[in-house]
Amino acid sequence: MVQWYPGHIAKAEKALREQLSAVDMVLEVRDGRCPMSTRHPLIPSWIGSKPRLLLINRKDMVGEADRAAWTRFFAERGHAVQWTNGNMGDGVPRVLEQAAALGEKINAKRSARGLRPRPVRAVVIGFPNVGKSALINRLLGRRVADSAPKPGVTRQLRWARIGGDVDLLDAPGIIPMSFKDQIAAQRLAMCNDIGEASYVDSLVAAAFLATVRALPSGKQIARRISERYKLNLEDFQEEEYVHALGDRMFNAEPERAGQRILKDFRTLALGRICLELPQHYENVQEV
Repeated sequence: MVQWYPGHIAKAEKALREQLSAVDMVLEVRDGRCPMSTRHPLIPSWIGSKPRLLLINRKDMVGEADRAAWTRFFAERGHAVQWTNGNMGDGVPRVLEQAAALGEKINAKRSARGLRPRPVRAVVIGFPNVGKSALINRLLGRRVADSAPKPGVTRQLRWARIGGDVDLLDAPGIIPMSFKDQIAAQRLAMCNDIGEASYVDSLVAAAFLATVRALPSGKQIARRISERYKLNLEDFQEEEYVHALGDRMFNAEPERAGQRILKDFRTLALGRICLELPQHYENVQEV
């Protein structure tokens, strides 16, 4: 259903891996609506023992109970996480504090080896459109990185300095070479974390409906969907619903219906929805 690996991503990955040797710490940004689906499986091997701050963005799109559950999930696996909203700046002061604290530890080790302190080099990495550039602009307190609600806006590596303490490298979004996990790939498409040319809207919208139906809050979400479109979701299978909505509202065009459903999810018109929950990954230890 979903497949996308444009050339600029391949070039960016190669350039990023070359730069990682000069980086002291990693700020990994994920989408809070799908925190594990936006995990790149190769990042741990790329960064080795370098300190990593795990930033879960889109805080405003995830309910408080789901955020708490994911925070516990990562803590049980040895990773503290910071929830952020790059667009509004929520969580950014805490990220600055954590980065500065890591920087002090790194420079303390340099001093112990007889080296002079220097600004700490950090790289911001993550999937396309998870909000890296918006977070960087917030961290810097000014706009230096292009930001837009679509994948692929950042196309090259760029350095910027936070005061005199931290140098930040903004990297283009990087995704795995191929999507072996189509469930994860579908969630990326639902969240607009992958290019629109890689999927069919009507099919992804149907997958979205199936996903939310399976959530503990599925009946409540289904009710909101039914009320919004004046079409009862309980009367249809997912693909049938998208086509019925197309017939009813969009002159028998299911793709336009799919686009509408996905847009409403992404703009919170259907409420705050976390597409995956910790219980889906209870046997996973590498996060």
